[in-house]
Amino acid sequence: MDGKGSVLGDVETILQMDKLKPIERESMPLRRQVTARLREAILNGDLKPGQKLVERELCASLDVSRPLLREALPQLQAEGLITWVAHRGPSVAQVDSNEIREIFQIRIALESLAAREFARKATDEQIAQLRHEVSSQKPVTPSRSLQDVLALKVGFYSVLFSGCGNKMIGQIVNQLINQVVLFDELALPAPDRLQEVIEELDAIVSAIEARDATLASEMCAIHVRNADLQVRSRRFETTAVAL
Repeated sequence: MDGKGSVLGDVETILQMDKLKPIERESMPLRRQVTARLREAILNGDLKPGQKLVERELCASLDVSRPLLREALPQLQAEGLITWVAHRGPSVAQVDSNEIREIFQIRIALESLAAREFARKATDEQIAQLRHEVSSQKPVTPSRSLQDVLALKVGFYSVLFSGCGNKMIGQIVNQLINQVVLFDELALPAPDRLQEVIEELDAIVSAIEARDATLASEMCAIHVRNADLQVRSRRFETTAVAL
């Protein structure tokens, strides 16, 4: 790469780092704050897949020390959000389409298991809370945003995973979902799919309310498959437009 290209790349990196806000001194331990801020920047796309994470620039943007930053990075590596390359240091992870396909296969298995076990083991109070998470998003209006879709999914899965009797499922699935988001913004649920998402989650809850573990598992598998199809179809449409 010539000198001009290198300078432009440096400028782009600096501009992206500028999107990171300094860490505020709160009750939460600083290491957790740094980890959360970097995770948010990666998942929001402020730090791009493949982008090298320069410690000096990150420390300046977040207003934290280098030792504190180094304490936070291993957690992000464990979550699959960053990779460490010998002699180059950390960079934002990259996920290809084959890995996404494999991730959705695993999600179908794990989330179906969570729904089945929730139907068997959850208390009546937990089932009522799951119903509330879905009902609170009705009715669907055109003004609903991507954040509404994400809030619904976060609330729903938080209850589902906490009541299924297997805490590891939630930890693994959350990591897998983060890797799907790394793929690109097409992996995020479209706002116009909110009605479909609510209908799918409603079907899962109805099966759980009936304590029908098999049906709950099947409905959950359908929901994840539809999310997979959305990613594939939206990527195909974007590629077709580019061509």
